[in-house]
Amino acid sequence: MVTVEILTIGNEILLGIIEDTNSNYLCRVIRGLGGRVRRISVLRDEIDAIAGEVKASLERRSDLIFTCGGLGPTDDDLTLAAISQATARKLEVNPSAQEFVERRYRELASQGYVSSAEMSEARLKMARLPERARAVENPVGAAPAVVVEVDDTRIVSLPGVPAELKAIVEGPLQHLLAQTFGRGSYREREITVGCGDESELAPALRRVAFLHPDVYIKSRASRFGPDVLFRIMISASAASAEEASRLIASAASDLTRTLGDAGIQEQE
Repeated sequence: MVTVEILTIGNEILLGIIEDTNSNYLCRVIRGLGGRVRRISVLRDEIDAIAGEVKASLERRSDLIFTCGGLGPTDDDLTLAAISQATARKLEVNPSAQEFVERRYRELASQGYVSSAEMSEARLKMARLPERARAVENPVGAAPAVVVEVDDTRIVSLPGVPAELKAIVEGPLQHLLAQTFGRGSYREREITVGCGDESELAPALRRVAFLHPDVYIKSRASRFGPDVLFRIMISASAASAEEASRLIASAASDLTRTLGDAGIQEQE
């Protein structure tokens, strides 16, 4: 079984300013691919703390180490410098990463999101990777993801913005995940329904789960009340992203219809 560790980086998480949804998402992806997360660490934006945890993870011989956050252009984005320190590999401008960052800022400037496409030192920082690292394109943001291989361990550094992280995992990172786990893709969808009592959902969920044994369906309980909205997670793993999406779409369609027959409506 593939063993995985997740290092989530950011003072804002330890201060309780934002919630660490990235680790939760990655755990679901890894579970769906047949792997096992054996450790999650939340670290401050301090280079020695990050480097120390990366080095410890390498010493534990994890197959895959995810880092989340710390890839941006500001001085407190220290993940790549910490990996450089932990692996004794110098930071250097990676041509592929530089080309991506330059292209992304040209696109952002043309759309009016930034005032200039000029490659400043802060922007170039996002293209400085540990030597022999590989850049992975970010479909949403400006900082590429980064893959560093150390012996039999792969370190995958992802942006901390959840939308960017998810877009990379479900897009450009799929080939690496298939290589690592030896199987296909994981997909999920969440629907919201108006229902004040989870026990009223149970028969419909049971019926749809029986019809779709390859799909995991789970309601998220909160409280009782006429105004309560329940979230239902639908997830599946399959040999390809297309097949996983098809399984989810079919189950979601049956679930919406079955809930509707019970008088429970999906909410926008």
